[in-house]
Amino acid sequence: MSSCKRKLLFTEREKLILQALGDGVRTITELSDAMNVSEATVRRDLLALEKRGKARRVHGGAEQIRFPRIEPLFNEKTALHATAKKQIAEHALEFIEDNDTIYLDGGSTVQRLAALLNTKRNLTVVTNSMTAAAELTESPHRLILIGGEFRALSQTLIGPMTAGILNQLNINKAFLGTIGFTVEQGISTTDPNEAFTKELVMKRSKQVFVLVDSSKIGNASFCVSGDISCINNLITDSGISETAARQLKKKSIKVIF
Repeated sequence: MSSCKRKLLFTEREKLILQALGDGVRTITELSDAMNVSEATVRRDLLALEKRGKARRVHGGAEQIRFPRIEPLFNEKTALHATAKKQIAEHALEFIEDNDTIYLDGGSTVQRLAALLNTKRNLTVVTNSMTAAAELTESPHRLILIGGEFRALSQTLIGPMTAGILNQLNINKAFLGTIGFTVEQGISTTDPNEAFTKELVMKRSKQVFVLVDSSKIGNASFCVSGDISCINNLITDSGISETAARQLKKKSIKVIF
């Protein structure tokens, strides 16, 4: 009888790789030695896992992608990556013209954009964000709140009741925030009702801009919202990887940073 060990199947290697990555970053060599397979096999396996949003390749190795299960409080999110969010908001402002009808989503980056709209004239601003609305209550712009269930964690109005107003509107440009973003699935969030409202906005808008700092790219959250094909533009910072930027361009999404 042969004493050679049976070669591991991909599903078996996948399980072992994810178990290894659960303890932190692992190098290609470490994974190759642990499974007794070639480094070329490990690279192919990691590429397949990355395409499915389960792992992220880094220089010489890989790390596991974890879903953001706990969403920070809104004030906590505001303090994270503040410089990048400021630059993203400034880039987004360049795409807003006088007399536009725009939608402002929830999120700290979109709130920063709302604070910059005093440089524009005669906008119609539709929003589900209480913080964005607060920025605009004394502005000359027309302001429309979409109604719905109040979600304290994100300071937004969400859920099926938002459809009553959104289904009656035609929006030129929607500016959406997100908790997670992957090249394969697009935007995702922790709350199904919030995902519902984001998807409805994407369907009602001629152009969709996703405002996301690069730390979120490659990280999926619990609920996917809409189809990535509905996204026209992604505004981020210079931390986005060349691979992700290239993959998004292949999907006809303009990457701006």
